[in-house]
Amino acid sequence: MDYDVIIIGAGPGGIFSAYEMVKLKPGLKIAVFEAGYELARRHCPIDGVKVKSCVGCKVCSIMNGFGGAGAFSDGKYNITNDYGGTLYEYIGRDEALDLMNYVDEINTSHGGADTHMFSTKGTPLKKICMQNKLTLLEASVRHLGTDINYVVLEQIYDELKDKVDFFFETKVANIEKLSDGYKVNYSRDGRDMSADCEYCIISVGRSGSAWMQTVCSDLSIPTRSNRVDIGVRVELPAQIFSDITDDLYEGKIVYRTAKFEDLVRTFCMNPHGIVVNENTNGIITVNGHSFEGDDKKTDNTNFALLVSKHFSEPFKDSNGYGESIARLSNMLGGGVILQRFGDLERGRRSTQKRIDEGTVRPTLAATPGDLSLVLPKRILDALIEMIYALDKIAPGTANDDTLLYGVEVKFYNMEVSLNERLETCHKNLFVIGDGSGVTHSLSHASASGVFVAREICSEKA
Repeated sequence: MDYDVIIIGAGPGGIFSAYEMVKLKPGLKIAVFEAGYELARRHCPIDGVKVKSCVGCKVCSIMNGFGGAGAFSDGKYNITNDYGGTLYEYIGRDEALDLMNYVDEINTSHGGADTHMFSTKGTPLKKICMQNKLTLLEASVRHLGTDINYVVLEQIYDELKDKVDFFFETKVANIEKLSDGYKVNYSRDGRDMSADCEYCIISVGRSGSAWMQTVCSDLSIPTRSNRVDIGVRVELPAQIFSDITDDLYEGKIVYRTAKFEDLVRTFCMNPHGIVVNENTNGIITVNGHSFEGDDKKTDNTNFALLVSKHFSEPFKDSNGYGESIARLSNMLGGGVILQRFGDLERGRRSTQKRIDEGTVRPTLAATPGDLSLVLPKRILDALIEMIYALDKIAPGTANDDTLLYGVEVKFYNMEVSLNERLETCHKNLFVIGDGSGVTHSLSHASASGVFVAREICSEKA
């Protein structure tokens, strides 16, 4: 075999798998194949001045490269089983939490020691939410910030780069099952090559969903459809949400709509942050970042409002549904659409003049427009209901000048059929992280990487 272990994808799952195996079994020969760039070369050309929108880079540095899509996120590690994935269903609740806390120890020992750990435990907001038909989910939250998150990844990479063979700008075509392992076929520098391994770990994240479906089809690995989350990113003055963010940093709040009893939730809260573009397989959607350093903070807070949709029969392609809505937004707005909440309520499109006359300065250059032409009525009704519900605990949320960016879509990989070792029906072929459909967060993805690494090392004892 060329390698003991080949890891496909250098996102959180792949990184922490490699880290743990190097720690436990330094003699293992490990390779990591990644379609994107190494951390130092990851750069998005959008600067908000000369380049204001996505230019369609050959490889999107926001979504790919060392650190995965989480490298330039706001670096929130949510330590909880209440959301972020269903890892606990495979390995148990206590072990899942223990692994997430272990990941937190690694992050704090690699540059994140001075960051803050927030907790919802004992907060009076829980009661206030309940009194207003909202539910606050429980979690401990380590906020690294986009800036410190980069430092942590940089230190981990420096520790691994001489102990693991990293192949960047390398696209894996497919995986072949051998009698005693796996052959990984890939292209690099314009050449088609292959490498053999005893163990193969797939950690391709959400951006690798289409490729993952092909692998499962080729190797007859059972899957089932997953949900898709569709909504908008809200941006408003930071003071309006300060009672929540100062205490909790991020409040995961869920609301059940009165009209359809759909669940709407807040997601990825970024106090004093910025709104950014995101490119997923050529589709431009919206996301948010925040920073730990005061010099990079803005006057605004942003967060997503998402409605979950799951399709099973006869239509099963949840991601396809989400993609069609995002493509409609791209068609109408040339990318992300921006609308004032007051304009949405009045049934009119926002114009640049109305945005400029508002009191909230957008942190992302987006096309003023009308989100009601993009989002299905049921989803739009749910989002509007949620904004008014949040206005009761954070007065000002439903102000006319509150900004809505659309669309925000969270694509989830189909759930790959895995056993309690996160192993497929083929021995020694593991699928971890968000590419498995099991995890939906940095903390769960990282924990799944550590778990599989320990499983492999225990066999190699």
